[in-house]
Amino acid sequence: FSFSLFADAEMLGGPDPELSATMGFSGFGKKARTFDLEAMFEQTRRTAVERSRKVLEAREREKEEQAEKAFRSPCVDSSASASSRTGPVSTLTQRETDSSGSGDSSDEELVGPMQSQTSAQGSVEGTDDDDAEFIGPPLPPGFKDSDDDNDNDDIEEDDNNPVKKIPDSHEITLQHGTKTVSALGLDPSGARLITGGYDYDVKFWDFAGMDASLQAFRSLQPCECHQIKSLQYSSTGDVILVVSGNSQAKVLDRDGFPVMECIKGDQYIVDMTNTKGHTAMLNSGCWHPKIKEEFLTCSNDGTVRTWDVNNEKKHKSIFKPRSVQGKRVIPTTCTYSRDGKLIAAGCQDGSIQIWDRNMNVHTKFHCRQAHAPGTDTSCLTFSYDGTALASRGGDDTLKIWDIRQFKKPLNSAERLPSFFPMTDCCFSPDDKVLVTGTSVKKGGGSGKLYFFYRETFQKLYEIEVTDASVVRCLWHPKLNQIMVGTGNGLAKVYYDPVKSQRGAKLCVVKTKRKERHAETLTQDYIITPHALPMFREPRQRSTRKQLEKDRLDPMKSHKPEPPVAGPGRGGRVGTHGGTLSSYIVKNIALDKTDDSNPREAILRHAKEAEENPYWVAPAYAKTQPKTVFAEVEPEDDETDKPEWKKRKI
Repeated sequence: FSFSLFADAEMLGGPDPELSATMGFSGFGKKARTFDLEAMFEQTRRTAVERSRKVLEAREREKEEQAEKAFRSPCVDSSASASSRTGPVSTLTQRETDSSGSGDSSDEELVGPMQSQTSAQGSVEGTDDDDAEFIGPPLPPGFKDSDDDNDNDDIEEDDNNPVKKIPDSHEITLQHGTKTVSALGLDPSGARLITGGYDYDVKFWDFAGMDASLQAFRSLQPCECHQIKSLQYSSTGDVILVVSGNSQAKVLDRDGFPVMECIKGDQYIVDMTNTKGHTAMLNSGCWHPKIKEEFLTCSNDGTVRTWDVNNEKKHKSIFKPRSVQGKRVIPTTCTYSRDGKLIAAGCQDGSIQIWDRNMNVHTKFHCRQAHAPGTDTSCLTFSYDGTALASRGGDDTLKIWDIRQFKKPLNSAERLPSFFPMTDCCFSPDDKVLVTGTSVKKGGGSGKLYFFYRETFQKLYEIEVTDASVVRCLWHPKLNQIMVGTGNGLAKVYYDPVKSQRGAKLCVVKTKRKERHAETLTQDYIITPHALPMFREPRQRSTRKQLEKDRLDPMKSHKPEPPVAGPGRGGRVGTHGGTLSSYIVKNIALDKTDDSNPREAILRHAKEAEENPYWVAPAYAKTQPKTVFAEVEPEDDETDKPEWKKRKI
């Protein structure tokens, strides 16, 4: 891969410095080191021959020493000794001459190769001195270079200095919205980022699919009009836990489609153990680090519950934090330990309570005065080694605890303002640095990201993020990139081209896509000058002739009929209407008789009805009795009556 990049860079006339700085390639502009494989093989063969020669020489020396010991031993018979002495001497001299001959022959064979070996080594060393800046494949074993030693020293210095491990040389800004980004989540592989805020929106960002425009590929509102409190991918990255301001947590898949929704409990039951779910607003939630189907939630109903994705009808287990007096307290944050065996919760009375996951009755570790009473502990997180617990309190402090000695904190940092109930803290991937953000009021300065050394809690570094509060922070161990959520709707990603992997580096090098302009289709007239005469419209030669033709036409020259005055005629209704209803209405309007006394109005027709009966009276003429009407009493008589006899109006 590196050789092809170098070749492409040379063919294109030189590398792009910005691209190399962004992608972290430092090899542009240098030549590749060349090696002679035949010389290397020859050098290896000569080394093997030299070792075998030394082994043979050692064996010959042992044989000579044994022969000398046998020659110097005392003899009993002088003749036998003389004869025996001449024999061994002759044999010894013969062996010596043979060994010396063999040694000389072996030396003669090795003189040339040894000289060529030294010359070859000298040539290799010369090339190394001349080409000190060359790069290429790994060097042979045993090869040493001064530049490599210097590089190793620099690497050791970087390892000893934790500030140089902070990836903050570059940053990108993702525009989530205008309101606070209250939740951040990265999948385990670091390919996708999700953000949630006070505007009820959850946005999905794909680093591999984004270009330099940095646009989210999906936006949705999974919990309608509830603020998003927490977002987290499961340990496998296939589902997402959404905790909002309502009492029911939701689980979505990677694309945002619902998988399950927790059931709501019965709010009229006093004992929360007997309810199937939460009955009040949720505060926080997280996934089990080992079991991919289990997650944890805490609520204002004073309970911490574990759930199974496959069973949405009832919680799995329930934990109830209690105060010193044994009363119910509200947990504001909750988390699992790194091995998933412990469950920790920070409560409103300032306490931190830790249970064994399999024993929900009594707490395993308990600290009553962890933070100031009445403040919301916004975050709890365990270190990667599992021995330390960091807590971010609403009393503007950051503390680190050893859960084996849980009475007092190991270290504490103060004057770190926090205005949000979900202000975060997290450990660095190497477990040596602790990170948290601070809150500021509007126009009160810049929100900062603070880095503290874990052992001494010395402030190592700070980053001015923006002119708003820093709410969420996340340091991904695989990407080695820091994600920050702010109070003005921004999600920032800090990275280093050399130290970071993938993530934001994938999208910043892509150019923006060109916008496609929609082609507008206009309806124009089609002019056909050579059309047939039968389809050609006749041209009007004169307006006067057309008016004369219209005058001769009886339909066009017919005079409109004037409106009807008076009663209707000829089938036309008059202006006042010719129907019975209009006639009655008109007569009622004209009748001005005074009907204030209905009795007199009826008796006015009594004499006429009696003299000239027409409707009912003739039928009852023989049997109808004489009508007798009551006489009207004068009103003056009532004045003489007592009060209780007077007519009440």
